Amino acid sequence: MLNDIYTKQKAQADKSLEALKKEFTTLRTGKVSINILDNITVDYYGTQTPLNQVATILATDASTINISPWEKSMLKGIETAISAANIGVNPTNDGEAVKLFFPPMTREQREENVKQAKAMGEKAKVSIRNVR
Repeated sequence: MLNDIYTKQKAQADKSLEALKKEFTTLRTGKVSINILDNITVDYYGTQTPLNQVATILATDASTINISPWEKSMLKGIETAISAANIGVNPTNDGEAVKLFFPPMTREQREENVKQAKAMGEKAKVSIRNVR
């Protein structure tokens, strides 16, 4: 009986840690990661669809992300979704793809990332405490 309780609690705690790891990937560090776009959804024929399911996303260098939609009609929708997501960059549409140019991080942005990381950690700690 105690082993069953232990295994259930361990599984729930592991889920909390995995969620924390996934949240940490959305934070911006020195090099741009395509995981920053994980929480962005686009209106695709009336359905909110994750961006990575309607386009190819590539980090071409340390400060640029290139988003090539599978349908050219999606360019405007992708631009508006990125603008609404408020990730700190304005999308540039060149007619074929949407490009995101990330400037170097400022001190304030780094401090804001630290605050977000602490908040994410606290949320995970509370989740694990609730499991206990």
